[in-house]
Amino acid sequence: MAKNDSVSLSVVKRLPRYYRFLGEIKKNGTVRISSGELSKRMGFTASQIRQDLNCFGGFGQQGYGYNVEQLYKEIGSILGVNNHLKTILIGAGNLGHAIASHMSFEARGFNLIGIFDKNEALAGKLVRNIPVRHINGLYDFCRDNSPAVAVLCIPSDNAKEIVDELVKLGVKGFWNFSHYDIASDYPNVAVENVHLSDSLMTLSYHVSNL
Repeated sequence: MAKNDSVSLSVVKRLPRYYRFLGEIKKNGTVRISSGELSKRMGFTASQIRQDLNCFGGFGQQGYGYNVEQLYKEIGSILGVNNHLKTILIGAGNLGHAIASHMSFEARGFNLIGIFDKNEALAGKLVRNIPVRHINGLYDFCRDNSPAVAVLCIPSDNAKEIVDELVKLGVKGFWNFSHYDIASDYPNVAVENVHLSDSLMTLSYHVSNL
């Protein structure tokens, strides 16, 4: 799938939801579905769904709708689920351990190849059958294995120095659970920020206004 820089971020952020939903109905044996049916089940308008998919070529047939398996594969290709991007995780504490243990990296286009932490007591322990390495070995590991993506599960005050080194070593993308603003220093790398506290406060707002 060719790169499409004109697609808005809001459309890109809806693609994983389409992919997840199509995967669920594919498992249930659904062969085809219309934009109207997708609209009722997903909460988007049929027009919005058609506009989103038309950003990448459409895929539907008038009077037939969408072939579920084909659309699932096409969206997966757009999202890069078959990329197998070499990925490392920095920070093997509670959050990092949980993400490494329970996230299906391989099903989403990533291959977790290394886990690092500054705590010497964690060195050598297995997480997801991957030995935790001390952070001092990060440079040599990256030089030898060329990871493309890093997952940051560390405090923001520790993040900048590590990000500086990783960018120099060729890391192109960050799944960032720290509060360090990577994009302001490195606008040419891909960053997906995850602020769990923001999500929790958003929930608080909605509950408070019921």
